[in-house]
Amino acid sequence: NGIIIDKGRRWPLMIDPQNQANKFIKNLGKDHEEGLDVVKVSDQNLMRNLELSIQFGKWVLIENVGQELDPALEPILLQQVVKVGGSYQIAIGDKTIPYNDKFKFYMTTTIPNPHYSPETFVKVTIINFAITPSGLEEQMLAQIVALENPQLEQKKMEIVKKNAQDRRELQLIEDDILKSLSESSGDILDDESLINKLASSKKMSAEINQRVKDSKITEEQIDVARESYRSVAFRASLLFFCINDLAMIDPMYQYSLQSFINLSLIHI
Repeated sequence: NGIIIDKGRRWPLMIDPQNQANKFIKNLGKDHEEGLDVVKVSDQNLMRNLELSIQFGKWVLIENVGQELDPALEPILLQQVVKVGGSYQIAIGDKTIPYNDKFKFYMTTTIPNPHYSPETFVKVTIINFAITPSGLEEQMLAQIVALENPQLEQKKMEIVKKNAQDRRELQLIEDDILKSLSESSGDILDDESLINKLASSKKMSAEINQRVKDSKITEEQIDVARESYRSVAFRASLLFFCINDLAMIDPMYQYSLQSFINLSLIHI
């Protein structure tokens, strides 16, 4: 889902009954220098906020979208951006405003099984963020381990982040080598600076690969320790989906995922 949000050509509309997408987008927005605006679809200043965000490159998250999208959003959804001179502009209603390419647009709906028209599917990317039993089990496992053995979970997170950083560095090294080779003219063996660069890259690449191997062994050891809590996480996931189905008996029985997690951790 994260890859589709990042790489998709159309703006995402996320089916989010348990507020997983909301949490994900808000965490992403913390790293965006222009910030993230979170607004409700019922907000009277929605279009005004959108116009300002488009101009200044802010991200916008619209919550609680219904099954019908506001026609006023169509120019944004269809990304009707035109180049005028050396800059880009977009027409919203009777206004033409500058378009900042840092702008991003997200929408979420809490309706668990919405029925959108084919026209809506053409305009946006529908992404299902509804929690699955296995997904919730992994989340509960992380929460339980963080509660019972915080050092273990912290070490796990550090290794995951470090591995991702090392893989990114490896990719940058490979790209840099290919770029240097493509820009080199004449005999490569006569290019001393290129030879030195290749040797340095090879050494750095070997060090990173060794770090990745070492961390993989450590990560496997941590995973073995974490698995001792698996049965509790499985029961918690099973229990949530049992009480979640109570809404089929009577709409009164509705529970949010966050309140269930909080209650579970209190009792653990």
